[in-house]
Parts: sequence; C-alpha cells; structure tokens
Amino acid sequence: MRHERIAFGVMLAVFALAPLAVYPVFLMKVMCFALFACAFNLLIGFGGLLSFGHAMFLGTAGYAAAYSAKLWGFPPELAILFATAAAALLGVVTGLLAIRRQGIYFAMITLALAQMIYFFYLQAPFTGGEDGIQAVPRGKLFGFIDLSNIWAMYGTVLVVFVGGFLLIYRVVHSPFGQVLKAIRENEPRAISLGYDTTRFKLLAYVLSATLSGLAGGTKAIVFQLASLTDVHWTMSGEVVLMTLLGGLGTVFGPVVGALVVISMENYLSQLGAWVTVTQGVIFVLCVLTFRRGIIGEIARVIRRPL
Repeated sequence: MRHERIAFGVMLAVFALAPLAVYPVFLMKVMCFALFACAFNLLIGFGGLLSFGHAMFLGTAGYAAAYSAKLWGFPPELAILFATAAAALLGVVTGLLAIRRQGIYFAMITLALAQMIYFFYLQAPFTGGEDGIQAVPRGKLFGFIDLSNIWAMYGTVLVVFVGGFLLIYRVVHSPFGQVLKAIRENEPRAISLGYDTTRFKLLAYVLSATLSGLAGGTKAIVFQLASLTDVHWTMSGEVVLMTLLGGLGTVFGPVVGALVVISMENYLSQLGAWVTVTQGVIFVLCVLTFRRGIIGEIARVIRRPL
C-alpha cells in the first residue's frame, strides 16, 4: 500500500507538472488512452477476460460526445456523460451476448461484434463516414469554464483521468475485485463457493465498457473530432499492447504502457509506415525482457529481499 501511494503521488505530480515542459495536447492524449487501458486492464488483468473489441466502446463514446456537442448543443459535461452512458448501454447489450463464452470464443465474439459496429459507423449517415465528425465545439464546462483555453481543458482531462483511475483502484481493492481475481484464477472453485460468476463477469465487462466510454468521450472533446480510427480493430490491438507492455494485472501498468506507446507513435512518426514495424520490434523485446511488463518487473524487484 505504501508503494502504491508513492506511485500515485509520482503519477499525479508528473501529469500536473509535465505541461510546463511537454506539449499539453500530447499529455491529454496520453491520459485519455491511459484511462482506456486501465479500463481494459480491469477486464483482462483482474477478470481474466480478453476482449478484442474494446475499441467499439471508445469509438461509440467518441461519436456520441461529438454528435451531441455539435448537433444538439450539449455542454461538454453532458456530452461526456451521454457518451459514457452510450458506451455502458453498448456494454450491456454486447456483454449479454458474449459473456457466457470463455477464452478464445469470448475474444472472437467481441471482435466480431466490434467489426459489426465498425461497419455500421462506416455506413451510418450521422457519423460522417470516413470524414468523421469534425470541428466539435469544446464549449464551456458548467457554463463558465471555457475549454477553448488549453489549461482549462488540460485540468478537466486530468480530473477525469484521476477520477476514473481512483474508481478502478477502489474496484480492484473491493470485495468485488477480490471475487474477480478468484474467478480469474479458478472459476470452478469460485462457483463452488456460491458466486454467480456470470453476473460478476458481466458487471466487470459493463464497468470496463463504461470507463472506456468516459475516455472516448473526453478524447472527442479534446481533439474536437470523432473518427473511424477509434472504432477500428487496430485500436483494440493497441490497448492490448499498452496493457501488456505496462504490466498485466497491475494498477499503474496500463498508464505506463499508454505513455510508452503514445510516445512511440508521436516521436517515431517521421518513420512513416515503419512505425508499426518499430513498435512490433520494441514490443517483442520488452515482452522477452520484461515478461511481467514494466511495472510488473519493477514491483518484483521492490519485493525481492535484500
């Protein structure tokens, strides 16, 4: 617990002070994807459920926030809330279809559902097709905080990220989180102890979808754009990469993983098409070197007796 408090303090200090030296929009992108990766990690790292379709929640929320803010005139807080609710609803619908299957079957069902959602958004008139929804107004938060100011926008994203992170931390360390870990380790034993494992997994799936939606809605307001990129299957693969790189089943791992992946995309962009190849090589090297992920290996070293 002491190490976790120190790590949280360091993370908070980094995100609070980093805008003084690093481009704030880059950091806001990192926080949005860090929240997305943390939400995904809640499902796979603590619930043992691998989803290959989590991009559908990020993308759906992005479209919901962008559409409601631009065409309905929703203020940013309502747009993000509406986006989060839309992702939660999609989580309930897809969860009821997928959650009764396990392992690779669950993963393939989520991938198939995500592809259906992707092609629906590609054809739907309200999404703008390949152009997406552009020039989304940021508006004024609570009617008086002008989010066109970069520092106001940054503070809002920081509050959303920290709030979502603390919620995930609380869930993981709650009795509900302990049951999820038990299901991950040995589901038949959890069933024998009287737990309705299907209900617990569905709740974890919906909660993960909801928090992914929170990240997607916030991202759409930050970048004033909702596009097919966020709902494409490659985005689902990217969040898997972030989680594994940072440390599967760790609280802070997805944050570090998101920072590493987004940094690579940003600073290696001049390589063009070779960015993906470079990312693949770095990912393979990291998996071979840090099998528990970056944070997982650091935690192992800290726990090692001197």
